[in-house]
Amino acid sequence: MIEFRQVSKTFNGQRAVSDLNLHFKTGAFSVLIGTSGSGKSTTLKMINRLVEHDEGTILFAGEEIRSFPVLTLRRRMGYAIQSIGLFPHWTVAQNIATVPQLQKWPRARINARVDELMALLGLDTALRGRYPHELSGGQQQRVGVARALAADPEVLLMDEPFGALDPVTRGALQQEMRRIHQLLGRTIVLVTHDIDEALQLADHLVLMDGGQVVQQGTPLEMLTHPANDFAREFFGRSELGVRLLSLRSVSDYVRRGEQAAGEPLAETLSLRDALSAFVAQGRDVLPVTDSQGAALGSLHFQDLLSAEVSHENRP
Repeated sequence: MIEFRQVSKTFNGQRAVSDLNLHFKTGAFSVLIGTSGSGKSTTLKMINRLVEHDEGTILFAGEEIRSFPVLTLRRRMGYAIQSIGLFPHWTVAQNIATVPQLQKWPRARINARVDELMALLGLDTALRGRYPHELSGGQQQRVGVARALAADPEVLLMDEPFGALDPVTRGALQQEMRRIHQLLGRTIVLVTHDIDEALQLADHLVLMDGGQVVQQGTPLEMLTHPANDFAREFFGRSELGVRLLSLRSVSDYVRRGEQAAGEPLAETLSLRDALSAFVAQGRDVLPVTDSQGAALGSLHFQDLLSAEVSHENRP
C-alpha cells in the first residue's frame, strides 16, 4: 500500500530522516515508535504530503505520491491527530461529515454515514447535535477518528491520537481502534511514544532513532530478538517479561476441562491482564470462559511464569 525507497528529509540543514526504506502492507496496523526527535512524525506526514520529502521515492498504491494532486491524495487518507482539531462551532454530526460534504455526497448518504460511524465509535446518537466543548476528551477523540474515517479512506494516518487522554479513556480507545481495524481491515499507520500502546496495537512495529529505522517486525520479534542494545534498552530489559505477557492470550495456556473457583477470565484476555486478576483475587488458579460465557477450563498462575520463561529463552 505505502512504500518508502531511500527517503530523506532535511530541515534547516539538519537531517530529520535519512535513507528510509519502509513497506506498509495493505490492511496492516503499522506503528512507528521511537525517542523524541527520531523522525516518526515527519515520516507519517510525508505519506500525505503535509511534509514533502527531499530525496527518494514514496509510493502509494504503486504510484509516486507526487503523481497525485494533493487534495486527491489526502481524500484517500484519513488523518487523526492528538489535538483533534474539531471545528468548535460545528456540531458532532457536521464535524464527522466534513469530507463527505466537501465531496458533495447526497444528504441522505451523509446522514447514514454519520449514524454508522457514531455507532462504530460507540458515540450515543444523542450527541449528534452537540458541540465539541460539550463533549469529554474521549468523546472528542472518537469524533476525530470518525471524521477521519468518514469518506471511507484507504489509509488512516494517526499521530499520537490518544496522547492527551487519561489512562482509562486511552485504554478504551485503544481497544476500539483494534476492534475497528479488525472490522474494516483498513491500512493504519500510527505514531506513538507509548511502548505498551504500540505493542497492543501493532501488527507491524517500526522502531526509529536519529531519523533512521533501527528495527522493524512484529511486536513479539522485536521483544524476543532485539537488533541491538538500543532496541533492547528501549523496550526495557526489566519490563520485558511483563510486556511479553501482553502479547499472549489466556486461550494459549488454558487447561481445558478443569474447574476452578473465582471470577472467570475471558479466553481472549491477555496474560498480562490475567496476572492482574490473579493478584486482585488472591488465587493461584482461575476459571476461564469462552466468548459465550461457557466454562472452558482453568488458568494456573504458575503457567504464566512458565510461559514468560519459555518465550524469553526461545532461540
